[in-house]
Amino acid sequence: MDPIDRLRPAYDSFAAVAVTYGIDLVLALLILAVGWWISNAVANTLRRTLARTNVDATLTPVLASLAMWAIRVVAIVAALGKFGIAAASILTVLGAAGLAIGLALQGTLQNIAAGLMLLLLRPFRVGDYIEGVGTTAGTVNEIGLFTTRLTKADGIVMFVPNSLIWANAITNYSANDRRRVVINFQAQHGLKVENVLAELRRLTSEDTRIVQDGPSAPWVAVTDYTDTGVKFNLGAWTSRTDHQSVQADLLRKIQPLTREQVVVA
Repeated sequence: MDPIDRLRPAYDSFAAVAVTYGIDLVLALLILAVGWWISNAVANTLRRTLARTNVDATLTPVLASLAMWAIRVVAIVAALGKFGIAAASILTVLGAAGLAIGLALQGTLQNIAAGLMLLLLRPFRVGDYIEGVGTTAGTVNEIGLFTTRLTKADGIVMFVPNSLIWANAITNYSANDRRRVVINFQAQHGLKVENVLAELRRLTSEDTRIVQDGPSAPWVAVTDYTDTGVKFNLGAWTSRTDHQSVQADLLRKIQPLTREQVVVA
């Protein structure tokens, strides 16, 4: 028998296997490619649609990510199915490996859990200025599944792990519409206290950005007498957007009161 004829059965078997699995491989790659394309298209469409609605901007990136990965998981399972791997087998393997994966990625899982809690309880939203532990401070740009993206006052972008934010106290400076400006200063002895108080009242009453009525009316008072001077306290409510400018203006106008004799007309 010719040597080629002896190898022909093995060649035919190999060719049959190659054709069968080759087609399955091509179909699996095609399913993955189409699934990835559909997932990106759905995520982008969802972002654009939610941007035109009244849905909180905080939820938009997370919903888009969840939709994208849900489609990709379906595509992966369908691609593996072309090789005879059933979805039930995949779930069994994932369940068996779940403990090991959880231990290896416990930090990542903590960030995901913290991100979900931040989205559900919403201690802050996109656009709020927050301050946390250490150097964590800035305007919230995005709350993701793993990190929260902030822009600091100097324009630098900071990515903070969600678990770090969730596990520590957070100050939200944008939660309320109004904020109170509180200024404590000391004037030298020899100045007439009543004149200083009258000048403080004049400064607050002439500023239209300061709330003038009800319990939120400006407060000026003497808080203490010391060997070096008289201590004064000023409190004034204003909108959160004007807080910084009102505080800066009051500090600038109050400075002369600490040394010069005030004359009230």
